[in-house]
Amino acid sequence: MSETTHDSVVAMTSPPSPDDGLTPAELAQKYGLSVSGARVGLGEYVQQLWGRRHFILAFSQAKLTAQYSQAKLGQLWQVATPLLNALVYFLIFGLVMGGRGNMDNHDYIPFLVTGVFVFTFTQTSALAGVRAISGNLGLVRALHFPRAALPISFSLQQLQQLLFSMIVLAMVLVGFGHYPSPSWVLIVPVLALQFVFNTGLAMVMARLGSKTPDLAQLLPFITRTWLYASGVMYSIPDMLAKKDVPEWLDDLLLSNPASVYIDLMRYALMDDYSASNLPPHVWLLALGWAVLVGIGGFLFFWKAEEQYGRG
Repeated sequence: MSETTHDSVVAMTSPPSPDDGLTPAELAQKYGLSVSGARVGLGEYVQQLWGRRHFILAFSQAKLTAQYSQAKLGQLWQVATPLLNALVYFLIFGLVMGGRGNMDNHDYIPFLVTGVFVFTFTQTSALAGVRAISGNLGLVRALHFPRAALPISFSLQQLQQLLFSMIVLAMVLVGFGHYPSPSWVLIVPVLALQFVFNTGLAMVMARLGSKTPDLAQLLPFITRTWLYASGVMYSIPDMLAKKDVPEWLDDLLLSNPASVYIDLMRYALMDDYSASNLPPHVWLLALGWAVLVGIGGFLFFWKAEEQYGRG
């Protein structure tokens, strides 16, 4: 250590530090430091998610309860909203535009309500997923947990909401003469596959939305277009039969995931919805979409684990 004087001021000069010249990575290695929130291996990540399963369930239930807490009708809006949408579609597409085709109200109303409820499940999962990270930055930055818990909990919230709606859907079906039958057990595998698909989609939207907040404003327009292309208000084969369109377009619309899950649910619930209304290999399509988007979305989200909540 040396000292110099200048105008009666003494300045002390410290000796060089042994850490001078080391890069941040070398300093971290020297002192045994690790990146805060570093991404762990895939297997360990899945274990962490399983360990927080109670948090995921409780968080989804809390969000579901709080969703309509300020409304006087409260949780009734979970069912009223898709029913009102179905009423609007019935007036416009069923009565004005002839979207029912050859179906009478006995078949068309259950056909329409089933399509609205099933599509709403996917639509709301995507819309909730896009804000899963960007809308919960305080939680993400304050606590250490696998971030995939957030989009999973939002998708689980939408599943619980759909299960409430299914009670009303069953009442609509019975009211129009479609009584419970053995095919109703197919509801379970259809919803399971759709839930896996929705969760993967929510994870994709969560990662994209965390980097591009404006996506939350654009997504409603995308899902609305998807709605019209999924046969929610009309039968795709009947509608395209009136048009001179190539066969590949018919196959493409029938194979899109929303249309696949809607068709399977209609087949399970409606007596008059025969297998001829389903696209070829429909169960393979349903399984394929669930595996592709469910697993692919999970991996896509996991690879950016270190980036969430930063910046």
